[in-house]
Amino acid sequence: MRPAAGRSRAVGYESRVSAPSLFLAALPAAAAAVVAPGASPDPSPSADCQGSTSCEWLYETSGSAWFAEGSYWILLKPLRVLLILALALLARWALHRMIKRLVRTTADGVPTLLRPLRERVPTAAHEPGEFIPERRRQRAEAIGSVLRSMVTAFVFGIALLMILREFSFDLAPLLASAGIAGVALGFGAQSLVKDLIAGLFMLVEDQYGVGDTVDLGEATGVVESVGLRVTTVRDGRGVLWYIRNGEIVRVGNKSQGWALVVVDLPIGFAGTEEATAVLRTAAASVALDPDLAPEIVEQPDVLGVEQMTVDGAVIRTVVKTTADGQFAVGRELRRRLAEALENSGITAKIAAARLYPGVPLRAADDTATGQGGAT
Repeated sequence: MRPAAGRSRAVGYESRVSAPSLFLAALPAAAAAVVAPGASPDPSPSADCQGSTSCEWLYETSGSAWFAEGSYWILLKPLRVLLILALALLARWALHRMIKRLVRTTADGVPTLLRPLRERVPTAAHEPGEFIPERRRQRAEAIGSVLRSMVTAFVFGIALLMILREFSFDLAPLLASAGIAGVALGFGAQSLVKDLIAGLFMLVEDQYGVGDTVDLGEATGVVESVGLRVTTVRDGRGVLWYIRNGEIVRVGNKSQGWALVVVDLPIGFAGTEEATAVLRTAAASVALDPDLAPEIVEQPDVLGVEQMTVDGAVIRTVVKTTADGQFAVGRELRRRLAEALENSGITAKIAAARLYPGVPLRAADDTATGQGGAT
């Protein structure tokens, strides 16, 4: 019976030794179940975060979803927005600099941007810049201002769309709404859009500029200011006209390039050869005037008999001048032609023929003397 007792004693010892060991081995799992009975494993980042390479790298490195998510929205998103704004500012600066270089005037006063466009100068002139100094600079600055505004709107519009995309905005409805708003604005403000487009093409085509004498239909005068929407013209009576560019359907520019002074003088029934020689000498003297010579593009020319009337022949004299010197040369040419006709005696013949048409001059003189003696 002893062996049985010894065996039972051994079994009791093994049970006493193995029971605590099993309890200690099972304690961590039980403790974990007691401490966090409803806990779940660390969740993965959101879909937006998982779509970013930097967020996935942070999650793989730290193994913490909340750390990767927080770093993505607090650090990475603002940095990406700042990077977009910095690139937009850099692109805007570079494009503006390029536009300024394009419109910069060269030594002869012609902007580089406007060289391919047609120059409205006389073919006899050697220096185009002599006729288009200030007006072409203003034209270049106006076009450059429009281009800079368009570049700024385009660059920052693209930057805004990229920033909205960074914050997971759906751009499709936004673009659709913008399209509808643009159509509504186009219908509501089509006259404004028409004025702006007409003003832009007017500047590009160089139809007129500040200081030009123009005929715009109802308004004729000197251009005082040119804008994309409105052109202001002051007429000969001092009235200032504000004309929308979209309403201008025709333009008559009297100051662009060269001008032509035309003088028609009636010479009665005097000899046309004699009168033509007198007028040609007087017209040539105008070109020799040191004050007027710079304004004359081509030498004056007496074309001859322009028409015949009941009072006799009419002789035409023309001279090509600069746009600015047209009126000064015209006034001096008329004065010298009239003085030459008077000195040659042709004016007296014209006056006598008009007073006594069809009567010989000697008889007319006798009649006039007799009437004077009777008085």
